[in-house]
Parts: sequence; structure tokens; C-alpha cells
Amino acid sequence: MATTVTGDLRTQAAHAHAEPTGLWSWITTVDHKRIGILYGASAFMFFLIGGLEALLLRIQLGRPDNTFLSPDAYNQLFTMHGTTMIFLAVMPLSAMFFNFFIPLLIGARDVAFPRLNAFSYWVFILGGLFLNASFLFHAAPNAGWFGYANLTSTQYSPGLNIDFWMIGLQILGIASLAAAVNFFVTVLNLRAPGMKLMRMPMFVWMSFITQALLLLAFPVITVALILLMFDRFFGTHFYVPSAGGDPILWQHLFWIFGHPEVYILILPAFGIVSEVLPVFSRKPLFGYAAMVFSGAFIAFLGFGVWSHHMFSTGMGPIADTVFSLSTMLIAIPTGVKIFNWIGTIWGGSIQLKTPMYFALGFIAMFIMGGLSGVMHASPPADLQQTDTYFIVAHFHYVLFGGSIFALTSGAYYWWPKMFGRMLDEKIGKIHFWLMLIGFNLTFFPMHFAGLLGMPRRVYTYSAETGLTWLNQLETVGALVLFLAIAAFLYNILKAWAGPRNAPADPWNGATLEWAIPSPPQPFNFAEIPVVHSRDPLWELKRERGGPLPEPARVSGAGIHMPNPSFWPALTACGVAAMLIGVMLLPKLGPWGIIAGGALLLFGVFNWAFEPA
Repeated sequence: MATTVTGDLRTQAAHAHAEPTGLWSWITTVDHKRIGILYGASAFMFFLIGGLEALLLRIQLGRPDNTFLSPDAYNQLFTMHGTTMIFLAVMPLSAMFFNFFIPLLIGARDVAFPRLNAFSYWVFILGGLFLNASFLFHAAPNAGWFGYANLTSTQYSPGLNIDFWMIGLQILGIASLAAAVNFFVTVLNLRAPGMKLMRMPMFVWMSFITQALLLLAFPVITVALILLMFDRFFGTHFYVPSAGGDPILWQHLFWIFGHPEVYILILPAFGIVSEVLPVFSRKPLFGYAAMVFSGAFIAFLGFGVWSHHMFSTGMGPIADTVFSLSTMLIAIPTGVKIFNWIGTIWGGSIQLKTPMYFALGFIAMFIMGGLSGVMHASPPADLQQTDTYFIVAHFHYVLFGGSIFALTSGAYYWWPKMFGRMLDEKIGKIHFWLMLIGFNLTFFPMHFAGLLGMPRRVYTYSAETGLTWLNQLETVGALVLFLAIAAFLYNILKAWAGPRNAPADPWNGATLEWAIPSPPQPFNFAEIPVVHSRDPLWELKRERGGPLPEPARVSGAGIHMPNPSFWPALTACGVAAMLIGVMLLPKLGPWGIIAGGALLLFGVFNWAFEPA
């Protein structure tokens, strides 16, 4: 058993493969770990951009009748803030962990489709850059990240603003679907011997369920965007009521995607916290099976609650009742998870390291977001709160207090494994307290501002409303959040300047990734592990009566890994060029589409015939 998890690493050669270096090696990489790092670096860059947009919004709202931003600039910033944080920050930050850790956690050497994995990253980064390039043309999207009809029609948005948003989201959707196929197949087919489904780490389970949600939800938003594209470019009227269309059709299609999207953003966070809490409580996850089935139940119910976003549209008492009940019902499996996390901590030998701080902060903030969410299951309460800052407070407690706190916990937890360097504990705790204080200062007063009648999506307000002090408090909180992120950046730079000194298993971990060197070698495992329990590393440590010896870095001779490839990046350029060509139809005619399609076919052909 001892060699089935770690391999007899000490008896193997101590010389590692020289990993490729230089810019070209990153462009052509198909190593899932490097792609994970690319996702993480890009997503963090977009997170900083989205945070800067939010800070500008808060400065504008810091005092009444402010003229810091014009109405159009405000609309562009809040639209791009929402779009950036959802599609360019939280989702790809989760994808960083999918890429880097799913193969390590299931004992695999690689993902199922390494080139498809690289393709998904390059499509994502091109989509993100395209969306943000809209600022260069003074035409950033300006109709809200939800893109409600008829705000997106050519009558009300005749410029390029909505075209950038519509095409950018279609590009990003292709990236998400490609990644989802890859990880769905990876989890099903590449698990180590003995790793049955009910022995998978909880992060793998939540990630697997997330891929299913992506595969089912993203085609719906793709259909909605194609219909919008036909309305704007080809004169159809799917969403134009004066010509027989229905603007409510957009809301149904958008929220059929949009509410599962909430769980696409939060389920990976659930998985991260479910890995961190047992390790720092020194006891196995409480109620493993209940956690798995509650996650699957959340995903299933997530497709049946979309119209609670639409109570104010006048759907009628039957529809309101059905969606009200389904929304209340989804609180049950979510509550199961919260009680199981508390049960994991209860009676444990708790070690308050930085990852644990952020995990505990996640539980507290997510409970607050969930409680305010249950209020919206009641149509009368929702009618009072919808389109007010109460809703802004609610979803930030779920997506910032939930997803971002958990992703930060995962960053501190897995950073030593990813880069071989430890982040500073003291700075990490300063980061936590600044983030917790700044977050609550920013978003908790919004509950009261909303109940006092402050509407969403307004660029200014009158002093006579009595909302000045609440908005000033929120702006101060946003500045504290800025300091929190600055502390995190300083921690990263401090660690990067230091040596690679992280041990393979700094936290006394329970899962397979802690059995290999930090950072991992290109082939991950010199020997494929054999798994006999849900916590294989803890089981091995019990058998040995103590910690494992530090694993050596080995040559990996005879282990075949996929060759680097330029074709996924080129194919991604073809996809982006073809869709951008649709936007440029009035100026270029069909030639932009033809050129992009030719580049796409050229890339696919060479990709298909490239030796593995």
C-alpha cells in the first residue's frame, strides 16, 4: 500500500525533466497545470479591472448629485463590472483550480483532451480582450450585464456597445463549453484505480456537477444571443414587441441560463471549502454522501427556479407560486451543506491558518447571502426589493462573500503546491481582516439603502433622499477592499521574490496532490496511485505511523506526455475572427467571416493531423 500512493520515489533518479521556458512555451503549452496558471493570471487581471470599475462606481455614488461620471460612462462601467466579474473573473478563477487540481486530485497524469484544454483558454482570453477593447472605441457595453430587451435593440442601442457584448459573450461561451466537455470526460474516465465515484474528493464532485451545469446552461444563453444577433444584424424581431416579438422571451432565456450560472459560480467554492475545512479541523468531512447528493440536488433544482428573477413581470399567480416554492425548496440542500461544514469543524482540532480564516469567512458571509435570498422566494417581498440596492447586497454576499472568499481560501491553500512557495501567514491574515471589514462596510449598508428605496442602476441621487451617509459608508468600504487586494498582491510579490521552499505537504493534507513534489512535475505522478479510501493520504500516514518522507523529483523517463502545440491558439484566433467578422458585416461584408472561417479550418486541420 505504501508505494501505491506515493510510488517509491526515493529510489528513482533525482533529476527532473527540464521544463520549457520562454513566451513561446506558454503559447504552445498543453500542460494542464500551466494552462491553469494562465487561467488564474488572466482571471486575476480581469478581477483587478472589474474591481477598478466598481471603485469608480462607488466614487461616483460617494456623494449626491455627483458629476464624476457621466450617465453613459456609469452605464458602461456597471455593465462591464458585472460582465467582467461573472464571465472573466469568478468563472475562470474556478477554471484555474479545475485545470491545475482535478487531474492531481483524481490521480491522473493529464486531462482527457490536452489540446482542447489549451484551445478553451485561448478562446477565453481572446473573448475577454475583445470585450475590454470596447473601451478603446468608446463603445463599452452599456445596457447592463443582463442585457434586457428592448434596451439591446438597435432602436435604443444603435452603436457598437451591445455588439461588443453580444459577440464577446458568444466567444466566451465557446471557451466554457470546450472546457466543460474536457473536464466532464476527465473525471469520468481518468480516475486512479480504486477511486470510485463515492471516493472522489469533494472538490472534484462539485467541479463535475459544475461541468454538467455548463453543458446544459450555456447552449441556452447561446441561443438567446444568436436571436439577438439576428435582431440586430439581419432585421428579425424576436424581441421587438411592435413587430410581434416578445422582450420577455429574452428574460426567460437569459435566466434559464442565469440562475444555473449562479451555481456554476458557487459550486466550485463549495468544493474548495469542503477540502479546506477537514484539513484544518483534522477530521474527515462530515456527511460526505449527503454533501454529494445535496450538490447534485442543487444543480437539478437550479434549472427550476429561474423565474423568481421575473416576479415583477406579471407572470400570474400559478407561475409565481410554482417558482416561489421551488426557490424555497432549493434552500434545503444548501442548508445541508452549511450544517455539514459546521459538523466538520465541530469537535475538530482546529488550526487557524489563513486558508481556514477565509473558509470560515465564506460560511458566515454565504449564510447571510442565503438568508436574504430566501426572502426573495416570496413574490410580495420580492416586489418590494427588486431593482433596489437590497438585491445588489444579496448577490454580492453570495458571489463575493461566497465565491471570492472561497476562491481566496483555495489560493492560500494550494499556492504552495502550484508554485512551491509559501504565502506569508501574517500578511494573509491582514488580507483576510481587511477583506472581511471592507466587504461588510461596502455591502451590508446596501440592504438598508435598498429598503429605503434606493434603486439599482442609477448614476446619482438627491441629498433629500437621506441616503448620503449609507453611500459614503459603502464607498469607504470599497477603499478598504482596495487595501485588502493590495495586501494580497504584496503577499504574492513577497513570495515570488523568495526561494521555492514549500514542502510537498505543508498542511498535512488528505488528498493525492500532497503526495508529489511542489510544484508538480509535468507528468504529475511517477506511478499512478491506487486509492482505497476517501482520504488516501491520511490512510497512508496512519499505516506508516507518521508523516511521509519528502518525495524526490524524478526523471519521468518513459512517461509519454502530449507534445506542445501551436494549433489550439491559432484555432482559437479563427473562432474569434469569424465571430468578430459577423460584427463587421456592414463594413467588410462576408469577407471577415470567410477569413476567420478559413483560419479556423486551417487550425483544425493541422490540429487533427498533429502527432500526439
